[in-house]
Amino acid sequence: MLGFLQGFSYGLFLTSTVWLVMGVIRPALGDPVMPPRRWAVVVRYAFVTPSIAVLLWLTSLWGGFSPSLGGWLAGLVAIAVEVPLERRWRGWWARRRKSLDTLKRNAETARRQASERQEAGVQTLDPEHPPADADELVLSLCRAKQALLEVDRQDHAPQADRLYSRYCHVIGVLGSRFEVGELAYERARGLVTQVCLGAIDNLTAMAHQASGISGVDAAYVRRRLTRDADQLTIEERIALKRRLALVEDTEHQLRQLAARNEAALTALDDAAVAVARLRTDKPQASLAADQACAELKRFVEGAERYDRNH
Repeated sequence: MLGFLQGFSYGLFLTSTVWLVMGVIRPALGDPVMPPRRWAVVVRYAFVTPSIAVLLWLTSLWGGFSPSLGGWLAGLVAIAVEVPLERRWRGWWARRRKSLDTLKRNAETARRQASERQEAGVQTLDPEHPPADADELVLSLCRAKQALLEVDRQDHAPQADRLYSRYCHVIGVLGSRFEVGELAYERARGLVTQVCLGAIDNLTAMAHQASGISGVDAAYVRRRLTRDADQLTIEERIALKRRLALVEDTEHQLRQLAARNEAALTALDDAAVAVARLRTDKPQASLAADQACAELKRFVEGAERYDRNH
């Protein structure tokens, strides 16, 4: 082994000068970085490579062995093998870093677009950690959202958050206008619950339908139909079109169910606004506001009658 290192150091030291000359004349031969740099070639083959060769030679002197032919030949071809390998590795690493940067930018863009689409004032449900005061309806919402997330439908899962926020808001408005246990309160709460349960059924149906096409790569099918259209047989084209039709039909069904949930959200908003307009508390003023304003105006007009110096 020490003899091999001695021979390798001799071969590496000899070829470093040759590569220095060739690299100064044509930097692309000696510098694996793109674009090649002449100063990097000088540093690489005038200082770094000879230093490595001397270090290997000093290390191999402890054994007292003579340099081997195999080590000498390996030292002669070491730089010729290392430069292309390093150039290929650098190219792979640059492509990988570019790909990672692209994925990061796409993820950041997706998060930003999702936050822009996110409705203000919406409380986010964590299916794994439901709220402490969650009732059975809220737990059902958590299960429906978890089912959508499991089939990778983050585009429809936020509807569960919106339903939860509307439900809490409407129940809060009902509690501020009616006494808990009052007939009107129980009646309104029951209707709100039924609307929310219907929306939960839609979310569950969406999760079930989405799971049916979760294994179909629609983008791959479209690429096959466009890029390899001339190479496909009639049977393959029919099968791919059928697969794509299944995906498009399921997506249409999902959009219809999502539209029903939007109608349910609108109904909950209508209920909250209508209940908020009710005046169920006892009025504190003995006169109506318009009548009180008119009386106050007449008093101001006749206020001079109370002037004792008049």
